[in-house]
Amino acid sequence: MEKKTDTNQSIRGRHPNSVTVSASFLLHSSSVLGLAITYWVAQIFFSINLISNPTQTLILFWVVQSPILILLYSLLRQDPQQCSYWKAVGRGMIGLPIGALIMTFCGVMLGAPIGIQDLGKTINWALLMSLFTVVPTACVFGSSSKDWQRIFAHAEPGGVIDYIICIPSHAALLGAWFGAWPMPLDWERQWQDWPVCVSYGAVAGYFIGIVVSLGFALVLGETRELVKEE
Repeated sequence: MEKKTDTNQSIRGRHPNSVTVSASFLLHSSSVLGLAITYWVAQIFFSINLISNPTQTLILFWVVQSPILILLYSLLRQDPQQCSYWKAVGRGMIGLPIGALIMTFCGVMLGAPIGIQDLGKTINWALLMSLFTVVPTACVFGSSSKDWQRIFAHAEPGGVIDYIICIPSHAALLGAWFGAWPMPLDWERQWQDWPVCVSYGAVAGYFIGIVVSLGFALVLGETRELVKEE
């Protein structure tokens, strides 16, 4: 029990809504590495990518990323004394399909195709978006409506954990939105097809959000160290 407490403190720090900078870096670098390895495996072993075969590539992305994000974000659960690690993992697994349903609905409302030919693309894109947005929040905060509103409705992060969830999530959504802009243009390029440019935009936005959130984590970590010294 004592060893488990020490491990938890080394990850989260002593503040209830914070994690150490090194833990933030480990979490995000693992996510980026997972995406990079998945893209490499898709290219080398399956000879596919988002342009040539978006459905299969998106499946590879979310299948590989799911265990990485769920297992790592569950370590940052808000209430470790009342919520076990595996309960947080379960929350993430439940959040994945629920988030995908929400993303599918939002995508369709904004113009995503729903024909039989495009349904698989839309669902797998929604699963990837759910991993970037809903799953981290579900693992850490569960069903706490107050925390969900703070992260998504108000976008008012209050600590390191909030920043490493809020910024990449919003950046992925903005990236997907900006990525959709070239789709209606009459360039007749294959990468304009649904959901290629939207997926690239989401991944690019997610990467940018990770870098920005790490910057905030570093600044907040240094600020707390200065406060302690004073």
